[in-house]
Amino acid sequence: MMNSIDQVVLRSRGAHGDERPAQTERKMSNSPEISATEQYLASCEWLLASVRRQKAAIEQAADWFAESIHQGRVVHLFGAGHSRILVEEMWPRYGSFPGFHPIVELSLTFHNQVVGANGQRQAMFLENCPGLAERILRNFALDARDCALLISSSGVSVVTVEMAELFRRAGIRVVALVSVAHSRTMASRHPRGLKLPDVADLVLDTGAPPGDAVVRLAGVETPIAPVSTVGGALVVNAIKAEVASRLASRGALPPVLAAANVVGPDRSRRLFEEAYDEHGRRLGALLAGAGASHSGRAQSELPS
Repeated sequence: MMNSIDQVVLRSRGAHGDERPAQTERKMSNSPEISATEQYLASCEWLLASVRRQKAAIEQAADWFAESIHQGRVVHLFGAGHSRILVEEMWPRYGSFPGFHPIVELSLTFHNQVVGANGQRQAMFLENCPGLAERILRNFALDARDCALLISSSGVSVVTVEMAELFRRAGIRVVALVSVAHSRTMASRHPRGLKLPDVADLVLDTGAPPGDAVVRLAGVETPIAPVSTVGGALVVNAIKAEVASRLASRGALPPVLAAANVVGPDRSRRLFEEAYDEHGRRLGALLAGAGASHSGRAQSELPS
């Protein structure tokens, strides 16, 4: 288990310590020749290099995930707030396949209202309410053969940290995807001062800088345009591709969603139906024994 974000930073930056986007953006913002678009794309190029340096960790996550899926189990996916985007990027999308279990709570992710009923204020409050993770996972029959990918750019969302604790208590390996530099500068909101990397078996980095946004404009106090979604999408799709490679080598890759203009309309429809049926079969197993894996334990039994 990795207990220190510093270990992840060292691994992701390499022995010589590559320049982070926040440093790059400051240099570029001092040059009138660099446009906002060029600033943003330069930061994205850095993210790509950052993800490439995590190849070994991505392959480790893929080993664990492929084994869970091969055994007929699932990889649980969870993210609050905008981290929901990366949950849905993993499955279901074109080029994706069953074996992943997206857990998306609308109360934490329904952002388009912004204010009013179902607004951002409520969502940001709820994601830091102790006990919510237990209520969510109470719906599913967890199994030690499962894995989990938990996503939080800040790494301090209480619901995500507690979910990691509960998964690990059930014997489930937890992979965390965070923005390491950003998380290091954030104060924990957990009662025991924990952050998501503290309770994960493996930590991956989106590569985003503190504050996430990377474009500096003259006369504007705050940076513009976040990059954690870009880096996160690179990571989750790299994992997905590696998992598919491992399952395909065993002849055990579930049906892959494909567009009609790639495989033809009839084949595309069949693949979608087969993939959804397979997802339903795995989800049914999760729901059929709901509560059994919790054995009546309550949130209050988390370590205090």
